[in-house]
Amino acid sequence: MARSHIAIALGAALTLALLISQLLVHVGFPQLNYWHWRQEQQDRYNVPQTHFETRQAAGSQYLVGAGKADITGPVVEINFMGYANSSQTGSGLRQRLHSRAFIVGSPSNPSERIVYIVLDTANGDTAIRNGILEGLRNLGSDYSVYNKNNVAVTGTHSHAGPGAWLNYLLPQITSLGFDKQSYQAIVDGTLLSIKRAHESLTLGTITAGSAKISNANINRSLYAYLANPASERARYTDDVDKTMTLLRFTRASDGKHIGVLNWFAVHGTSLLGNQTLVAGDNKGVAAYLFEKEMAGNSAAAPGFVAGFSQANVGDTTPNVNGAWCEDGSNQQCRLEDSTCGGKSQQCRGRGPFFGLNDGGAKSCFEIGKRQSDGALGIFRSSSLTPITGAVRSFHTFVNFDGFTFRHPNGSTVKTCAAALGNSFAAGTTDGPGAFDFTQNDPGAPKNPFWNIVGSAISPAGAAQRACHYPKPVLLNVGQANTPYPWSPNILDIQVLRVGQFLMIVAPGEATTMAGRRWREAVYNAAKDNVVKSGEDPIVVIGGPANTYAHYITTEQEYGIQRYEGASTLYGPHTLNAYINNTLTYLPYLADSVQGTIPPGPSPPDNRERSISLITGVVFDSPGLGKKFGQVTSDAAASYTRGSLISVTFVGANPRNNLRLEGTYTAVEKQEGSNWVRVRSDADWDLVYEWKRLNGLTGTSEVKITWDSAGAPTAAPAGTYRIRYFGDSKAVGGKISAFEGVSRVFTLT
Repeated sequence: MARSHIAIALGAALTLALLISQLLVHVGFPQLNYWHWRQEQQDRYNVPQTHFETRQAAGSQYLVGAGKADITGPVVEINFMGYANSSQTGSGLRQRLHSRAFIVGSPSNPSERIVYIVLDTANGDTAIRNGILEGLRNLGSDYSVYNKNNVAVTGTHSHAGPGAWLNYLLPQITSLGFDKQSYQAIVDGTLLSIKRAHESLTLGTITAGSAKISNANINRSLYAYLANPASERARYTDDVDKTMTLLRFTRASDGKHIGVLNWFAVHGTSLLGNQTLVAGDNKGVAAYLFEKEMAGNSAAAPGFVAGFSQANVGDTTPNVNGAWCEDGSNQQCRLEDSTCGGKSQQCRGRGPFFGLNDGGAKSCFEIGKRQSDGALGIFRSSSLTPITGAVRSFHTFVNFDGFTFRHPNGSTVKTCAAALGNSFAAGTTDGPGAFDFTQNDPGAPKNPFWNIVGSAISPAGAAQRACHYPKPVLLNVGQANTPYPWSPNILDIQVLRVGQFLMIVAPGEATTMAGRRWREAVYNAAKDNVVKSGEDPIVVIGGPANTYAHYITTEQEYGIQRYEGASTLYGPHTLNAYINNTLTYLPYLADSVQGTIPPGPSPPDNRERSISLITGVVFDSPGLGKKFGQVTSDAAASYTRGSLISVTFVGANPRNNLRLEGTYTAVEKQEGSNWVRVRSDADWDLVYEWKRLNGLTGTSEVKITWDSAGAPTAAPAGTYRIRYFGDSKAVGGKISAFEGVSRVFTLT
């Protein structure tokens, strides 16, 4: 990135931005001409994403392919994307991150094809998507079928991965800007996953199923959810969607399954904001466990890929034991605003293994396992629904800064330029904020400092304040463009269709009820005008995708102004605007539609003008009398099974080589005269930690810890060793690989 031309004025602007970095404590952060909308039809489809009836007819044959690749960026010295906590900077790796790509196409028409990508990241993003589309164009004519209309880039919403790869300034602030290495790791790995999926394309069938996962999510903003009409809430048995919907891909040649793709709503916040090891959070665990299970399953093809996509995640949490005050009172947090004694900082959600000093790791594994177990139950079902029909997609851009449309009540309304309210700064029970902000706060900030900061970023005029009412504008990010845009106003509107299965690709985090309304509107319209007569559509929401547009609440939830409402960027009519645009373009998914969808306005591409205050690796040194890879604290000679085994090595900065498709560490087991790798840093139970010892001398150490109790199964008795693979940077820039190895030890 060329940044040397950036003027002093831009540096001053970034300084201002850094003043509010502590504010951003949760960037997980956290017409209506409804097309053939019929209010009386709502009860026809009580819970979109629900259990659907088995069909006896054979499914259509499709071209199907699945691919997986490594997207693990810098695991140290880069701030994490998710909690926006400036102190949460990477110190190592618990689990490698991946892109999982699924391709479905017509066997007879190459232009009828879709790509659904699941990234182990907080969200999709404009910069990432642009890089992927550019890369696809550079792969040659075989890949020309893949374009902005049929490529969906979704994130699992993990809050435990490196940041500094996003297009807009706001989420760049806590990471000190944009990091090309972090960005390129995601783009390159995603392209490789698509390439592998493309090269694996084969004739096959797709079947769908669903199941209730009762113990993996709860509603973290119940007070806001209860503001929705009682009659509407009465139609649903739960205050979050507990149904997982799954597609199973099966190749025709031998009946083996090549992958699954499922949707389930739960925040990627099992790993806490005070832990600094890179991982895919609970959905990363779920995919890992499912793929491990399939590795030994005779019904699964080699290279089986399991995609655990996010759904209407907005008000969900994996901290299923509820939110409690950590002030010694042992009381539950106040329902209305999630406070303890009037403050938000002591109110925290508790996962299933709350109380362990592990940064939420065991709770994370458990919530991931519950999702994996649920998906396995669907996968093994003998009564899945065959998917039949055409492959279609559309994508366009719409400017939400003043988008005007007809509301369901008949009035004409509009959306607003993006802005965040006071309760955004309060955070959530998954990651409370700072200062004196609380959720459910529609008033002016009590601290006058924030009035000054908000006005300095971009003063909100009377029209902007009125547009967002009752949300008070704290950060007027949609009208802030210095040194480049802070947040998106131009949004992706996209839906993918495979037969009767429709995937809404959402740029933001829809809450439970917002997602239900959106899915139901698409269901009703698709049933009448898209799918075959008599066919029941199956509708899911995937996201956050393509860009990051924060939250999407119902109007009733918006009025409460908890975190989710304050983070609904485009005003009270945000959800209805999304639904309106989706239904406007939904006819492009019909079998007989001709013509090309208008592309809409182009969002800004900030990759080449993004600021970076991230320093690179200067040099590494082993220290006086030492060498890289040397063991400084070795394993014992023997351990009982289930023990923790730790080894410390003279290390070097892992940013010198991301070792994509490789590993920083391995556990090897002796088999006769050979050493066989049984664990790598893609495995949950092998942890890599890096520590800078002295910045001036360039010395560092690496600690590798193996939990032989195993995840998911304990290691067998035998003879083992631990290896470390590193790369050092010399003065002048030359990078050299090295290795270290522990003593041989036994497990008994």
